[in-house]
Amino acid sequence: MRLLGAGVLPGMVSTILITHLHSDHITDLNDLVTTRWVMMPVNIPLKVVGPTGTRQVVDAMLNMLTLDQGYRHAHHEDLRANGPLTVDVVEVGAGESFSIGEVTVSTHATDHRPVDPSIGYRIEHDGKVAALAGDTIPCPGLDDLCQNADVYVQTVIRDDQVKQLASLLPNSQRFLDILDYHSTVSQAGQTAARNNVKTLMLTHCVPAVQPGQEDDWIGAAREHFSGNIVLGPDLTFAEV
Repeated sequence: MRLLGAGVLPGMVSTILITHLHSDHITDLNDLVTTRWVMMPVNIPLKVVGPTGTRQVVDAMLNMLTLDQGYRHAHHEDLRANGPLTVDVVEVGAGESFSIGEVTVSTHATDHRPVDPSIGYRIEHDGKVAALAGDTIPCPGLDDLCQNADVYVQTVIRDDQVKQLASLLPNSQRFLDILDYHSTVSQAGQTAARNNVKTLMLTHCVPAVQPGQEDDWIGAAREHFSGNIVLGPDLTFAEV
């Protein structure tokens, strides 16, 4: 749905980059894989790049889709002629690099323990750099990832709001635990300033940003970072 909202058809996607294997970051992968397979005139496997464990997840996903694939083959003769649904999985660790078309991608260790491994992607093209951090706390690998980046995309939490909400919940400790392995908005600002980032994009905000609170979120980062700050809900984009 978000791809279509951005004007991108599933068949236009060649490669997926996965930072880690928490369910909220991969739960819609099966829908993208299936929709792309159904829409493509020829069977060109989608490449899925991710940390160790990605192959296990994708294999289980394909097994889950066995019945669905059979239904679609039974309904679409030309799809049946294209053969089975396949995914090209590439597991990577920190310190690797590869190309996607004219884009160079390098992988960097992040810290989202006990989720291990987790990685961030540094994407470079034509002298421009986008650093995609995923879920992480500040760490040396994160600094390497976003050093001098034109855009640094960081998932963030508001620790003050998390603590306030936790006080209202019966299982408060379970909610408070998320403070252990996510960057706060302030920490994202500190990381951006420390590494000479041009634009800081705050995304995957927890709790969800409420209407009228946008300036508060940006202000928490602004205390530490004087560059451009973008609060990034779905379909936000930045040009560099």
